[in-house]
Amino acid sequence: MERLFITREADRKPVEMTAQCRTQNGLRDAGLISDISVNGCCVRTNSLFFRVGTRVVIRPEGLEGLTGIVRWIAGDKAGVQFDHPIYAPVLEHLAQRHAVQAAIRFNNV
Repeated sequence: MERLFITREADRKPVEMTAQCRTQNGLRDAGLISDISVNGCCVRTNSLFFRVGTRVVIRPEGLEGLTGIVRWIAGDKAGVQFDHPIYAPVLEHLAQRHAVQAAIRFNNV
C-alpha cells in the first residue's frame, strides 16, 4: 500500500477543542479539533462527511469562524487548510488552554 506523506509548513499542536463545522452547502455539525497549527487543523465530526476540496467554516469555541478547504480525509477525520493563518500568539493560547493531557505510562516489570 502506498502512503502519502504531507509536508507541513507549521507544527501542529495536539488539542481537544470543540467546534461548530459548516460546509459550503450550509450543513452543520458539532466537531472536535484534535490538532491545530497556524495553517490548519484536524477535525472530527459526528455526522458530516467531507470531501477533499470542500469549502468549510470551522468555528472553535470562543473564536470567529475559520474558513478553509478540506485537503485530506481519513475515516471520520478531515484535514482543513485555513484560508488565512491564525495569529501565532492566539494559536499558543489555544494550545495551552486546550492541551491534551499526556497519558502516564507504567511499565509493569
